[in-house]
Amino acid sequence: MKMWIKMSIEKKRQSMKKVISASRRSDLISFFPDWLASAVGKERVFVYGPSRHTYSVDLRPGEVHTFVLWSKNFSNLINDRFRLRRFLEKYDQIYVHFTITGLGGTPIEKGVPPPGKAIAQLDPLIRIAGTPERISLRFDPILYWKDGDKKRTNLRFFDELAPVLEQKGIKSVRFSFAQWYSKAKKRAEKKGFHYIDPPKEKKLEDAEFLAHTARSHNLDLYACSQAFLTEHPHIQSSACIDGPFLQRIHPRQESGSTRKDKSQRAECRCSESVDIGSYTQFCPHSCLYCYANPLM
Repeated sequence: MKMWIKMSIEKKRQSMKKVISASRRSDLISFFPDWLASAVGKERVFVYGPSRHTYSVDLRPGEVHTFVLWSKNFSNLINDRFRLRRFLEKYDQIYVHFTITGLGGTPIEKGVPPPGKAIAQLDPLIRIAGTPERISLRFDPILYWKDGDKKRTNLRFFDELAPVLEQKGIKSVRFSFAQWYSKAKKRAEKKGFHYIDPPKEKKLEDAEFLAHTARSHNLDLYACSQAFLTEHPHIQSSACIDGPFLQRIHPRQESGSTRKDKSQRAECRCSESVDIGSYTQFCPHSCLYCYANPLM
């Protein structure tokens, strides 16, 4: 009996529609809209994965629960370049992760639109997604650095961003403090960027500011893969791809996977998804802190 139940659960899981992530690995919307539009148009794509193997992904609408889009610049989607927006309209649900840090157009995020231009994309994105519930604003990462004798941070930009999100009905905000991986450290040193990695106590202090601001503007604040931040009672652990939530806001509340995505970091709470990006798709945003492969 136990074996039968186990087989039945596994069969049900395999028959579930999948969540497609496009993409954590590179900004497909900004720099590879032709490739993405072609993949969605053909309803199948071959992906060069992180472990250097190629895999095929079925993108037929009947097989896809939600298409999750990640970008720092959605202008190609909004302007329907390569018919990308029209191709994506055939899917039941589009969920958007939009990163705005306040650093766009600076040497830290050289190829990213400045904040004002990014914020102007929110209204058309809400129309595309169908509801502000399907928009997650990523104020991520928070950085600290030295500029001569002065210490700088983008933390206080959240004061400007929060009331805009409240006015537009966007509630979900995800954040983290920059994690300086070895290749990002080398990149920063090469560019003469003097980053600061504050102690845990400083990060918790600044998380209090974020939490207070979020509560003042009716925003839900989630910490991405930094569990120590959830010591604060008003900061939740983030599942950036949240299976139960995506099911709840789905037009027909269709079930999807709620299992943890084992391919992500230990502290990541994301549900299973299939990422169709590749680390071979170099990103011209050229963010100094990037963990992937920016085109510098």
